[in-house]
Amino acid sequence: MAEFDLIALIRSRAAASAGSMPGSGEGVVLGIGDDAALLRMPAGHELVVTADTLNEGVHFPAGTAPADIGWKALAVNLSDLASMGARPAWCTLSLSLPREDAGWVSAFVDGFQELAAMHGIALVGGDTTRGPLSIAVTAMGWVECGAALRRDRARPGDDVWVSGTLGDAAASLALDGHVPPASGEPLPAVDPAIAAWLGDRLRRPLPRVAAGRALMGLAHACVDVSDGLLADLGHVCERSGVGAEVWLERLPASVALQRAFGARRTSFQATGGDDYELCFTAPANLREPVSLALEQAGVEATRIGRIVAGEGVRALAADGTQWRSPQSGYVHFG
Repeated sequence: MAEFDLIALIRSRAAASAGSMPGSGEGVVLGIGDDAALLRMPAGHELVVTADTLNEGVHFPAGTAPADIGWKALAVNLSDLASMGARPAWCTLSLSLPREDAGWVSAFVDGFQELAAMHGIALVGGDTTRGPLSIAVTAMGWVECGAALRRDRARPGDDVWVSGTLGDAAASLALDGHVPPASGEPLPAVDPAIAAWLGDRLRRPLPRVAAGRALMGLAHACVDVSDGLLADLGHVCERSGVGAEVWLERLPASVALQRAFGARRTSFQATGGDDYELCFTAPANLREPVSLALEQAGVEATRIGRIVAGEGVRALAADGTQWRSPQSGYVHFG
């Protein structure tokens, strides 16, 4: 199967799936098939653009099901749009494949388009090439002018919140032997059903798009948790010129993570990464509106700390002592 046959396969699958997506194709003047796409922005909105690359052996283990890779390749980009409060609109996809494989590509597109259909985002272009397995996605969305959530607006006195639960994906990586447990202790024996649930959280994260939209006008600053809570909150602090305190006993944990690791779950939650939840700051007097907005968006959120004057992030144990970890999150080239 030649390059243009693969492109035709992706184009036909994308077009077939797009027919069932609410809003899919809106603003697309010209999609897949030319040298570039033509897109029309709605009046009164700004364009939000993000790009992520996923490489085999770095972002997903070798042997991962292609449908799961397709899902995650789009999910990590949708999570970035969510952190800005954007409505997803369009995306491009570039595939590097070691060999032509129509079955692999078809299964990959299954996962990609399954998530795309949930968020009404249209695939409008991309590229295919021969090389090590690598997937690059550029996602675009809309946000009302001046309303985007950003990293540089946290203020002392803000509450720090996080959506969903933390640590599930990192725990799955440890159980599968892809990363060593931070504590250095032997891994516990885990029920296969619990391990499978944690694995689903790693392979198919749920981008919090509705939550990001709901937080507009309420949150001061926002970031998605991809490299680890402490690392990503640190980016907010650096950009905003503030510090933060995080209360470790308040970090939300899934039932599966609690049963698998008990009190040993802290390092997964605080530094593990791959959660794709939203960490955001909001004024303390807006606690009730924040909770209500996220409840209406169908997302749970937990207040886990506060923004303070100063710099850096301090993780505090229940007795008030500072908890230290060898690293605050994942670092490429670190």
